[in-house]
Amino acid sequence: MNRTERATFAQKELNRLFPDPPIPLDHDSVFTLLIAVLLSAQCTDKRVNKVTPELFSLANNPNDMSKLRTNEIRKIIKPCGLSPKKSRAIKELSKIIMKDYEGLVPESFENLEDLPGVGHKTASVVMSQGFGHPAFPVDTHIHRLAQRWRLTNGRNVTQTEKDLKRTYKKEDWNLLHLQIIMYGREFCSARGCNGFICPICAEVNKQRKTPLRVKKS
Repeated sequence: MNRTERATFAQKELNRLFPDPPIPLDHDSVFTLLIAVLLSAQCTDKRVNKVTPELFSLANNPNDMSKLRTNEIRKIIKPCGLSPKKSRAIKELSKIIMKDYEGLVPESFENLEDLPGVGHKTASVVMSQGFGHPAFPVDTHIHRLAQRWRLTNGRNVTQTEKDLKRTYKKEDWNLLHLQIIMYGREFCSARGCNGFICPICAEVNKQRKTPLRVKKS
């Protein structure tokens, strides 16, 4: 298979297996999505979903969140890791949203990435899943699968995002992001596949004799 054939095969399989994938992080607004994504850094979505109900019962909007004490936020989100840094970011970004954006999460990459604790990947998730704008958020898991399917040279997540955007149509980016996450969890985990065990890897790497070495981001 050449690169185009591999990309086409992977997309067809993803559409077959996950035609309507759910958003992994529980939320009921763009703001609660933003907070959940911020908390998911170096933490599983499952753990975030266990922590956020308590936090959002106290504050599910930037006005209320900005009034919570940082230590109060930190105590609740501690299971997610990096709680000192994340709690400060959550309080500060809430204050900024109230002060500069009239209580509404900004709807642009530039303004989102200016918020404390919000990097490009977090902004991409909010833009795609919160606002519906085309984006292709790439975390370490998507980075790994794109390498295994030989859709990127694997130098870093930034390069992988560029390669995937060049490979697929813009209107498919948001769906593919979720589909690849679901596929990785069910079929192609970090230790569960070495590049030719799961269904897609096995098909796109038929001629390969040795396991694929994944380059970390």
